[in-house]
Amino acid sequence: MTIIDLSTTLHSDVPIKNLSTRDGSLDKSFAEIDWQAPWLAHLHQLDYISNAIAQLSEKNAEGFDNAEGFHKAEGSNEAKPKSRPDVIAKVLNEALNQQSDHLQNQLPTTKPTQSNQAHTLNFVSQHALPEGEAYESFIATTGNIPTRDNLHDLFNGSIWLTFPKTKALLNYYHMAEIAHQGIGASRGRVRDTITVFDENGAVLVTSEPFIGEALINFDWQASLIEPRAQWDNPQQLNRQSQTAVYVFGHALLEQLIRPRKPLCAHSIVIHVSQDFFSLSLSARMVYLDGKIAHYMDKLLSKNDVTPRQLAPLPILGVPHFWAENADMSFYDDPYVFRHGRRKSKK
Repeated sequence: MTIIDLSTTLHSDVPIKNLSTRDGSLDKSFAEIDWQAPWLAHLHQLDYISNAIAQLSEKNAEGFDNAEGFHKAEGSNEAKPKSRPDVIAKVLNEALNQQSDHLQNQLPTTKPTQSNQAHTLNFVSQHALPEGEAYESFIATTGNIPTRDNLHDLFNGSIWLTFPKTKALLNYYHMAEIAHQGIGASRGRVRDTITVFDENGAVLVTSEPFIGEALINFDWQASLIEPRAQWDNPQQLNRQSQTAVYVFGHALLEQLIRPRKPLCAHSIVIHVSQDFFSLSLSARMVYLDGKIAHYMDKLLSKNDVTPRQLAPLPILGVPHFWAENADMSFYDDPYVFRHGRRKSKK
């Protein structure tokens, strides 16, 4: 199978728009993001987003001197930056538009239902969500993604940029379940599975099926240790690589700002041809988005779907993700690398 490289420059060649001081500022938590972390390398528009967040974080740290950008504390001559809402939505919309312009593609849309057409995606203020309306239904019926000025929603928006087909599919299933069951104390198996993957998911992509099988079977030796030379380094791509992991869960990305060894993703395994690893990182994501959406469509349509069908993966055990895992004793920790449930062979 031949994979066509649809995108080669989404990371570095898209021009970065300088933000005006009128665009606001962000709190200090955003300055903690290490944009060079390997688990962020696959995100579309990474250069633009990281540059924009850095600019806006600096404004919070240093202040900015113009009539609309400053206010003075009562009884003080010290000027402080005003709080401006909906900064993250603005950054994400600009990234979305730049990406669409660069690829000369239309903006991504929601997945239509029998009673609802597709809507162009757009990031909006959290205040745009009507009181009492479900978040997922609002996205499905308007294309508007309510976005707060926090790390969680920044990473959520970044995943929408990178995997729009998959995110739209997950939202489609959320809405279908809400329409069928309403909103109650329990989400049900389908929505539980969506939520776990959406918040904490990762995707293992491999051209060697035995590596994926080993991961599912909690065989860390055969999945993470023995084939280490076959794992791709997201910061030094190698067309000879045969396996890679890409984080999908936005809550997991938020937690990885302060990495901890016990952090565990809930993963799916996607099989690809070796051609996949000849693509640029951003082109891989364009291709992979369709593959993940197809996989999740099949998974979520099963009557017996549960979050247990997502394979646990200690994320800092991924080769090239964490310097300490170059020492094989890293994997000797039974609290993190557990034996788990083994699948019986049929």
